[in-house]
Amino acid sequence: MPEGDSVHRAAKRVREALAGRTLERAELRVPRFAAVDLRGRTVETARSRGKHLFVVVGPDALGRDPVTLHIHLKMEGRIHVHPAGQRWRFPGHTARLVLAADGTEVVGTELGLLRALDPAEAERAVEHLGPDLLGADWDPEASVAEVLRRISRRPVRTIGEALLDQRNLAGIGTVYRAELCFLRGLDPRDPVETVADLRAVVVLARRLLVANADRAVRVTTGDTRRGRRLWVYGRDGMPCRRCGARVETFRLGGLADPDEPSDSLDRIAYRCPSCQPRRATLARPSSEENT
Repeated sequence: MPEGDSVHRAAKRVREALAGRTLERAELRVPRFAAVDLRGRTVETARSRGKHLFVVVGPDALGRDPVTLHIHLKMEGRIHVHPAGQRWRFPGHTARLVLAADGTEVVGTELGLLRALDPAEAERAVEHLGPDLLGADWDPEASVAEVLRRISRRPVRTIGEALLDQRNLAGIGTVYRAELCFLRGLDPRDPVETVADLRAVVVLARRLLVANADRAVRVTTGDTRRGRRLWVYGRDGMPCRRCGARVETFRLGGLADPDEPSDSLDRIAYRCPSCQPRRATLARPSSEENT
């Protein structure tokens, strides 16, 4: 699943391609919104909120009904930007969104969610999210305090699940969870209440995403060479870069919990057993995230 930095970059690319331009082609290839006609309207901006992408389209010629396109990439979604008329390098049947203006085309493929909403609906769609780690409104004190308040409400929940819950803080996925827990020496299965410095975890999460916000390739080790960019993610059974112990994986979340959304899924977690020793017995399992 694309994480907050990936969606942030996608929003920037769409904004640079279409903002201030009048749409000459606009296709929403989902049954519910297929009849929505945005041609002749001007794209005002594109922005991200955690893992959500919004394309804001202005009113029609009569000044009515501005539209906000709400997009979630989920697991397989991608945003492509290229010259209009260029042959697509992906199967045409995977396209769910096509927008074109002034010789530039934006195509969204295999999107997990695509909706046309009015501005108020778009705001409500993400009002449950915690502070956005890449948000322009992030405040080093107030935002961190709010994240800590939200996470601390459930002290026996695992820190791994708490970090993926977008209601606590928006933007972290399985890659950043793995890297963040490694860098802070945390076993993802340990309860929140056992984390000695939760504030440092949140501050580091923000720093990692900001560092990668404009990078084409995600790096957490400081080494940009291929195969050396991440500490533990994707390295199941391979030696830890720090101590040499074999990195292990396990599933975390996804079990029935009445407090969690019914469509939550478990996710893979990574851990170096030496650098991330367990500090407590397994907390009560629960579901992973509310996207």
